[in-house]
Amino acid sequence: MSFTTFLENEVLDHVFRNAAYTPPSTVYIGLYTSATGAGGTGTEVSGNGYTRKAMAFDASSGGAIDNTSAVEFPTATGTWGTITHTAVLDAASGGNMLAETALTASKPIASGDVFRFQAGEFDITLT
Repeated sequence: MSFTTFLENEVLDHVFRNAAYTPPSTVYIGLYTSATGAGGTGTEVSGNGYTRKAMAFDASSGGAIDNTSAVEFPTATGTWGTITHTAVLDAASGGNMLAETALTASKPIASGDVFRFQAGEFDITLT
């Protein structure tokens, strides 16, 4: 998972320029049907019962962090398309993309399907 340019700039300014940065109290996971990127782009799923989901993380260790519990999106009430990417965002809607990545395997979501991440499956690593 890669930080977006937005988050990279916030962290650099905070650490090296003593500029204020207030992290979000809650982060959300979004699902995308096109490539995301450092600029916070991509086509996020919309409609058919889709909403971003809040995700909590364990304490970091060894430069990595992962989700504390399973996160399950609502049951699709129509086709969401093929999910190819995911991102961490700082708001339930709108807001800023903080980090993004391609899924290891794309997943088509049809009406009645549920998309989920198991506990410990969503990893963010700094290298």
